[in-house]
Formats: sequence, C-alpha cells, structure tokens
Amino acid sequence: MAPGGSACKDVIESHPKTLKYDVAITKIDKSVTRTASGKHGMQSTNGVHELLECPVCTTLMYPPIYQCPNGHTLCSNCKLRVHNCCPTCRLEMGNIRCLALEKVAESLELPCTHQNLGCQDIFPYYSKLKHEQNCRFRPYNCPYAGSECSITGDIPFLVTHLKDDHNVDMHDGCTFNHRYVKSHPHEVENATWMLTVFNCYGRQFCLHFEAFQLGMAPVYIAFLRFMGEDEEAKKFSYTLEVGGYGRKLTWQGVPRSIRDSHRKVRDSQDGLVLPRNLALFFSGGDRQELKLRVSGRIWKEQ
Repeated sequence: MAPGGSACKDVIESHPKTLKYDVAITKIDKSVTRTASGKHGMQSTNGVHELLECPVCTTLMYPPIYQCPNGHTLCSNCKLRVHNCCPTCRLEMGNIRCLALEKVAESLELPCTHQNLGCQDIFPYYSKLKHEQNCRFRPYNCPYAGSECSITGDIPFLVTHLKDDHNVDMHDGCTFNHRYVKSHPHEVENATWMLTVFNCYGRQFCLHFEAFQLGMAPVYIAFLRFMGEDEEAKKFSYTLEVGGYGRKLTWQGVPRSIRDSHRKVRDSQDGLVLPRNLALFFSGGDRQELKLRVSGRIWKEQ
C-alpha cells in the first residue's frame, strides 16, 4: 500500500455512456488510416495512446484525468462510478490530476472512429471527438417511426433493414399517390401509418404520415425525409397534395435529412399539416372513416 493511501472496498465496474467533456465517449480504434484529403497518415503504434485508455470503461480519457497514489489513472466518469476507489489497487483516488498524461495527449493524433465507414482523416487528440459528433460518415439512426428502433448503420444497410425487419414498402419512381385509411378516426389521437420508401434519382426518401395533437387540436401531417446528409437533402424539393370535392391543399418543401428525427420534423410542422375536420371532409361519406389520398412528386433542383 502506498504511504498515506487507504484501502477501499471492492467496487463493481460499470460502462458509462457519456463523458463530461461536452462530447460522447468513443472506443479506441487501433487500425491504420489510409491516405485522404485533409490531414492524414498512420496512427502511432508506440503505445502512448494506450495509456489514455480508461481501465474501467476502456474508452479514451479526457481532462480531468485522475490518478491514485500508485499512479493508476482513471477517467472522471468512472472515478464517480467506482466511488473514488482505484479499481486497480483499491486505494482511495483522491483528487490528484495526472497533468503529465493530459499534456502528452495534446501531442497525439488519432483517426476518426468512423474510418471503417469511410472517414480517412486523423485529428489532434482533443479535436477528435468533436469531429466525430458531426462526421458525415457517422452511422445513421433507423428512420422507422412506428417503434423505437435502436439500429444504426449506413444507408444501404438501413434500406435492407427497413425492408427485411420492418416490412416497409419500397417503390421506384419520383411520383406517388397513397391512400391512408383509418376507421373511427375520432377515437385516434396519435397514430403512425406504415413508412414508405421511394427510390428516386438513385437516392432514398421516406414518406411519413401520422396523427397527433397540435396543442388541443387533432391534426394529420405528411412529410418527406431524405436518407443522407442535410446538404444533399437541400438539392431536392417535393410537393404533397390532398383534396376532394373541388378543393385541394398543397405543400411544397425541402426534404429533411434523417439526421433529424421524425419527431423533430413532426413537431416543427415542416410538412403538410391537415386539421382532422378538413381531412374528414376530404374523405367524404359520413366522416366516420378516414379515406385520404396523398399524392406527391420529388424533383432535383438545378
């Protein structure tokens, strides 16, 4: 036992999901980068970066980095999780900062975690995670809105996932005409219809339709999301149209990237919003059944 150190009780190791460094934690990637635009090269293999691996959560450590009296280091998140007790030697951690290791980290350059998905650049240690939060190669969340799906991946993977696991309808073409039907619509405050995906201009677009409460008013909303980055989504436009009995309502907009959740798009009302009474008027009959036909078109801006 080190002089002045006190023993701790055994602690249970846990794996945190976030780090108090204004960014999410990331696993260390020990592979070699390939040449690309921007800063690039080969990751250091001298083991220095391995010193920055937290022994509990096995992620890279960022300031403040703590050390026990015997010199064992620990990230700030895990220091709290192990109740200030060193998981290596069981001495009390105290509040000793490992300033030397924090300084060494400044000299390191590491590849983006998403290099296996296509990002080839390397970054200074303290810039790496902020880049990864907005890296255009980072995985996308599943765009399916009918359930809280936790699957992530690139676009080709998600297209297959939507088709095989969610049984989503896939259509080729840039025009569409869909009919949405619901019995007893007055009893439905929140409902999500099956997602539809369109292959258009070699890209994929998700058509959403759902009922929700806008304040105290029951409404329906239809909108389009683009399976790709926001800057690519802005190259496209779309229209949605609904009507009946000599009346029609038209919406024109720009598809939102699936980087924005369907809930975020819905709550921003960035789509064709239709009050329930008007939707039932367009449906005709005795207004006891929703029979709404939504047509639309997608085109690429020049």
